[in-house]
Amino acid sequence: MTGTPRGALHEDLPDPVRAPASDEDPLPAPGTPHRDREQQVLDRIARARRRKPVVREERITLAHGAGGKATQTLIQAVFLEAFRNPLLAPLEDGATLRTGDARVAFTTDSFVVSPLFFPGGDIGDLAVNGTVNDLAMCGARPAYLAAGFILEEGFPVADLRRIAASMAAAATAAGVEIVTGDTKVVQRGKADGCYVTTTGVGLLERPAELSVAHARPGDAVIVSGPIGEHGAAIMLARGDFGIEAPIVSDTAPLHGIVAALLDALPGRVRALRDATRGGVATILNEVASASGVSVVAEEEALPVRPEVTGVCELLGIDPLYVACEGRFVAVVDGGHAERAVEVLRGHPLGAGAAVIGTVRDDPPGLVLLRTAFGGTRIVDLLVGDPLPRIC
Repeated sequence: MTGTPRGALHEDLPDPVRAPASDEDPLPAPGTPHRDREQQVLDRIARARRRKPVVREERITLAHGAGGKATQTLIQAVFLEAFRNPLLAPLEDGATLRTGDARVAFTTDSFVVSPLFFPGGDIGDLAVNGTVNDLAMCGARPAYLAAGFILEEGFPVADLRRIAASMAAAATAAGVEIVTGDTKVVQRGKADGCYVTTTGVGLLERPAELSVAHARPGDAVIVSGPIGEHGAAIMLARGDFGIEAPIVSDTAPLHGIVAALLDALPGRVRALRDATRGGVATILNEVASASGVSVVAEEEALPVRPEVTGVCELLGIDPLYVACEGRFVAVVDGGHAERAVEVLRGHPLGAGAAVIGTVRDDPPGLVLLRTAFGGTRIVDLLVGDPLPRIC
């Protein structure tokens, strides 16, 4: 996590929940000492971000799977470089395809969570819900899933039955069918029990074109409920810290609450992303970078349950970077933010929905957080991986 010198970038920022930036609420005039100091920081960041992504490590590290800077560099420098095409280039949660007169969304995801069973769920329902949610973030109605299993020799059949039953129940709850799949077994010690990959197809039944590249100054940034619960539940389930707290994963299918939002605000929802690896902070950075805008968030507006806050404070982890599996970030036309929150709170999965910030035009590509102490800091992408294998 990076930050600016204390006092920089905060005196003249508008309240992101109150209103977007305007002519009456400007940044300091160029030429002032404050502006000069701030501009030096912003210029250095801009230069660094213009460099072509390069994977400098000779071997893959856990950080490459954390959803932060290392992940983005790996995707852009290796996979996007090799597979580049117009459908892949947006790097959304899924691809939107046309077949005949139909529009479909297509996505895939792999799950290596440890432990396999945790408070509130297991790798089975996580695999179903995670893929259902990626389709939902495209604005699609999930329809069909494929499931692939990599099993380690010696893995208990009883545990596999339990995972399969959990997947079946989650698919039924989400209204999808698992229609094909694959199974591979590797030698003992060559895996970690069970890995699951799920691929999903969904139907795009609305004309909405959702993308993190569509955010505009004045838009509101909303989260659908309390954040950080899944990551915190996984941390505690591992038993490495000797901490006990009543935290369960928020894993859940989100297509129902997303449909309610899109139907209530046609044409007013710019982007949707589920806040999994890298948490809400990563999503906000993706919005800022893809749209060439800044996102100004309010720390006191972030919905975080006290138990999650307490665990994160004990472990020195910011809840903004902790994964969710049943929450999403929505970028909505600022004039319809109150209605959006009203709709989300009317759904069982959106009781804690809140506006957490606004989009503005400057400084482009950055996420700024106004802290509870009145200062402002830059919220950057994760550099390392404090929470490996949370999904």
